[in-house]
Amino acid sequence: MKNIYFIGIGGIGMSAIARYYNAKGFKVSGYDKTPSPLTHALESEGIEVHYEDNTDFVPKDVAETLVVYTPAVPKDMGELVYVQENGYRVVKRSRMLGEIAEGQRCMAVAGTHGKTTTSTLTSHIFTASGEGCSAFLGGISKNYGTNLLISGNDVIVAEADEFDRSFLQLFPEIAVITSMDPDHLDIYGDEAHIREAFKAFASQVSGTVIARYGLDITAADTKARIMTYGFNEPSADFWSEPLEKGHFNLHYPGGVLEDCVVGIPGWVNVENGTAAAAIALCYGLEPAKVREALASFEGVKRRFDMQVRSEKVVYIDDYAHHPREIAAALSSIRESYPEKKLTAVFQPHLYSRTKDFAPEFAEALSNVDKLILLEIYPARELPIPGVTSEIIFKDVTAPEKVLLRRDEFMDYIRKESVELLVTLGAGDIDRFVPEIAEMLSE
Repeated sequence: MKNIYFIGIGGIGMSAIARYYNAKGFKVSGYDKTPSPLTHALESEGIEVHYEDNTDFVPKDVAETLVVYTPAVPKDMGELVYVQENGYRVVKRSRMLGEIAEGQRCMAVAGTHGKTTTSTLTSHIFTASGEGCSAFLGGISKNYGTNLLISGNDVIVAEADEFDRSFLQLFPEIAVITSMDPDHLDIYGDEAHIREAFKAFASQVSGTVIARYGLDITAADTKARIMTYGFNEPSADFWSEPLEKGHFNLHYPGGVLEDCVVGIPGWVNVENGTAAAAIALCYGLEPAKVREALASFEGVKRRFDMQVRSEKVVYIDDYAHHPREIAAALSSIRESYPEKKLTAVFQPHLYSRTKDFAPEFAEALSNVDKLILLEIYPARELPIPGVTSEIIFKDVTAPEKVLLRRDEFMDYIRKESVELLVTLGAGDIDRFVPEIAEMLSE
C-alpha cells in the first residue's frame, strides 16, 4: 500500500494513526466533517484533509490504497459506500491499531473512564524514564503537544476503547482496567454485555491484568496474573496513601515510594497515576524514575485542564461526559477549591446516552452551586423523540440552574461573576474554551 485514506481523519484516535503512517512515509489524506484545531495540525504536517463528502478526493489507485474509517461515520456516507463498492481494502480504525500493535509489547489501558489520562501518564513515565514507547492516545498530551509518540523500541502504549468493541483487536502484555460502568448502551444493550466485553478483553492479556480494586475480574476470565490498584485502598496490590496537598505514598508489592505527587491536581489523578505507575513497575521500570515522571506530568488537553488560575478566579475544562466521570471530576474540583462557588457548564453528548442515564446525570450535576446546562450535542445520532436536556434539568437540585441553547451561552457567561468555573462534555463545548479563558484572564 502506498496511500492510506482516512474517513473521519479528525477524530482523536484516527488522527494518531494518520500521523503514525505519515511519519512512516505513506501518502496520507482524508475526510472530516468539520475543520478543527486537530485537522489544521494534520494539514500543517503535510496531510491533505477535505471537508465535503466527495469521492473525487479518494485516491483512485485501488490496489495501492488502504481505507481506514471510524464507526462514528454514518453507514450511508457517500465516500464510505464508494470504497466498499469499488474493491478497496477497507478496515475499521480499531483493526489498524491492532495491526500496528501486533508483535510489539503492548501496554493497554481500558475502562469506561480514566483511560485517556492513565494511558497518557503511562506513555509519559516510559518516555521520561528513558525507556521510551510509541503511544496512541485519546487526547493531546500537554508534555508533548500531540496524541502520538514514536520510539525505536518495541513498546507500544494504547488506549483500549470499548466503543464498538474496538479493544478486542488488542492483545496486550500488560493491561489496566479502570472501570466497567455501563456506557454505549446503543451498542451493548445492557450492563451485562459491557461486562462480558471487558472480560473478553482481559482474556486476551498475556502477562498482567491490573484491575481497579473491586472490579469483577477473576481467574475464570483470564490466564494472565491479576493485580489490583486503588486510591486509599490498603487491600489493593498498588495503592496510594493520601498525604497533605495532593501528595501520597505509593505502596506496591516491592515496597513504598514515599511522598509522590502527580503534576496535575485532584484525587482522581492520583488514582490514575497509581494505575500508570502499576503498569510501569510491572514492566520493570526503576521506582525512582516512576516517582520522578509522575511529578513532571503536565496533563492532557480537556482532562482536568487548568485554563485560568488566579486568586480571583479558577477555570477548568474537562471532557467528562458520563455521570461517573462528572461525579469524580466535580468531587476532585470541590476538594481542591472547597471555599469557592462552583459553577458547572455541561453539554450532554448523544441522545442515547442522555436517555439511558438522565437520572444519574441529574444526581451528579446537583453537586454544584450553579449549573448551566446546554442542549444535547448529537454527534453521530439522529434525535430521539422526547429526549432533550430538559429530562436532566428537571431533576437537578443545585441551588441555581439555567438551561440554555448553545448560541445563548457566551452572552450569558460574559455577564456572570464566577469564582470557580468548569466546562464539561465531549461535544463541541471545547470551541468555547479559548474565548472563556481569555475573558476570565482579563
